[in-house]
Amino acid sequence: MNATERFAAKFIRTEGDGCWLWLGARDSHGYGKFRVSKRQVGVHRFAYELHHGPIPTGMLVDHICHVRHCVNPDHLRLATPKQNIENHTGSTTARSGVRGVDYHKQGKCWRGRVLHDGKLHRQYFSTIEEAQAWVVATRNRLHAFNDVDRRAA
Repeated sequence: MNATERFAAKFIRTEGDGCWLWLGARDSHGYGKFRVSKRQVGVHRFAYELHHGPIPTGMLVDHICHVRHCVNPDHLRLATPKQNIENHTGSTTARSGVRGVDYHKQGKCWRGRVLHDGKLHRQYFSTIEEAQAWVVATRNRLHAFNDVDRRAA
């Protein structure tokens, strides 16, 4: 069995969000890993190259969906390191379930946070919905490469 066939046998396609979830080995950060020609590679990079071609030097493969073990080529795009960091800031692993939003216990309110060029922008709100709307609007204003987070919408 060649690498492409082995790769295709190790993920499942989900319905709701369209992610293709890697079922094979993962590293300590949750990214899928895969052995090709005695070399270990990231499965998202393998999936990108399989469907879109070579990855240019200095570019990263970014998950639009924020699911590190997703290998759906439609959820992957090339990004500079800066663009990749902007897209990762405030991932969907927040306890609130909303990217960039958490509950501020001391203030008894919802806090939206967006990091851009090393500066933390934050705002406080009465509802999680207000905080989410502010985070999305702020990200879209500050981050040139940002997409609205489908999991937070």
